[in-house]
Amino acid sequence: MPELPEVNTFQRYFDGTSLDQKIVNVTVHDDKIIRNLSGSEFEEKMANLTFTGSYRRGKYLFASMDNGHHLLLHFGMTGDLKYYEVETDRPRHERFAFEFDTGFTLGFDCPRKFARILYLEDRDAYIQEVKLGEDALTIGEKDFTSLFQGKKGSVKGLLLNQSNLAGMGNLYADEVCYRTRVHPGSSAGKIPVKKRKAIYDAMQEVLNFAINKNAYYKDYPEDWLWQWREEGAKAPDGKSPIQIEKIAGRTTYYFKGYQKMYK
Repeated sequence: MPELPEVNTFQRYFDGTSLDQKIVNVTVHDDKIIRNLSGSEFEEKMANLTFTGSYRRGKYLFASMDNGHHLLLHFGMTGDLKYYEVETDRPRHERFAFEFDTGFTLGFDCPRKFARILYLEDRDAYIQEVKLGEDALTIGEKDFTSLFQGKKGSVKGLLLNQSNLAGMGNLYADEVCYRTRVHPGSSAGKIPVKKRKAIYDAMQEVLNFAINKNAYYKDYPEDWLWQWREEGAKAPDGKSPIQIEKIAGRTTYYFKGYQKMYK
């Protein structure tokens, strides 16, 4: 599942290719990922509209249109955008496409059909409906640290709960816990305020770094935890072994002993 940095990369691509061009034709090849309209209804709704901007909230990308409505692009595991001019460049698993008056086309590619596309008349009402929390990149330190207050669940569960915080996913949650030397299974409500602030700072640092690298994993540093996720790996102290277990329902990596358990 794409996390916040990956969706931010999609947003940059969308904004850089597809704004301020009138949609002259819409083609739906497979409407399975279009969740609240049939293929023919989607074609009719989107025809003659223009994308005017975008808004990202966590892992959700909303495309704004000149009629005041919005298109939700939730990419799932394999969703992708492809902007092209000639038919031979059309992606193999294109599910629908917007042809612009410039002669270019924006196609939505999704081999495994796990993406979710919704036509929304009221974006804010939808965000409230799905109880999407504040974006992990824009939330303030005070609001972030207050999320921990009275929470009995794990710190990793808190970071992954999209109603608490939108955009954090498994990879980056483990990295943040590693950097702050907090055991991901720690009780969130037991984390001291100073450590909560450290978690906030680490989250901002990790997400911004990933965004600046366009979420291209091969450019991530060798000292990130995800590079060491294999049996036998040791923490920087040279003695704490890597542990792999389910925490908050997700496969979790941490260094036993090196990362403190708060309970």
